[in-house]
Amino acid sequence: MRIVVGLGNPGPRYAATRHNIGFMVVDRLAAKGSGRWVDQDHSQAAQVQLADQQVLLVKPQTFMNRSGIAVAAFQQRLGSAPEEVLVLLDDFLLDFGRLRLRRGGSDGGHNGLASILEHLNTLQVPRLRLGIGAPPPGEDSIDYVLGPFGAKEQVAGLVERGCQAVEACAHEGIDKAMNQFNGLAALI
Repeated sequence: MRIVVGLGNPGPRYAATRHNIGFMVVDRLAAKGSGRWVDQDHSQAAQVQLADQQVLLVKPQTFMNRSGIAVAAFQQRLGSAPEEVLVLLDDFLLDFGRLRLRRGGSDGGHNGLASILEHLNTLQVPRLRLGIGAPPPGEDSIDYVLGPFGAKEQVAGLVERGCQAVEACAHEGIDKAMNQFNGLAALI
C-alpha cells in the first residue's frame, strides 16, 4: 500500500493558509476518489484507488513540526517502506505553481519534512514540493506561510496540478512523474 501524506496544520484557523497546501491536495484526491476521512494514528486518513492501487491518504493532526509521529505510526503499522510514502508539502523557495518531485534528500529547511525524516530515520522519503512563492520583501516567512493565499493566486490550479502529479506517481512511477512535472513553468 502506498501512503500519501499531505502536510498542514489542523483546525479552521489554518485551513486556507499556504502551509496547508498539502492538506488541500489530499482533500481533493479524497473527494475525487470518494474517500471517507476517519481519525486514526494521530491523523485523518482516507483510502482511495489511484491507478490500479489502493492508496492511503493521510493528514497528520499533530501540527506541522510533529508530523513524523503520525507518519511513523502508519508506516510501522502497515509495514510500508519509507520509499512507499509520498509527502506533499509547501515550498516558498519555488515560484507559485511550480512543482518539484524528488525521491529523497534533505528537509530543505521544512520542519514538517524534517520531523518525518527524523522519525523514519532516513532521507529516502519521496516528496512533492508545491511552490507557494516567496514572501514579499520585509514580510516574515512564518507569517507568510501561515497566511492565506492572495486573491490573484490560482490555488485551485495548484491543487489540481498537485493531484495530477500524485496520480502520475501512482500510475507511472515517480521517475516518469518527475520527468513530466519537474521543470514545468509555474502557474501564472
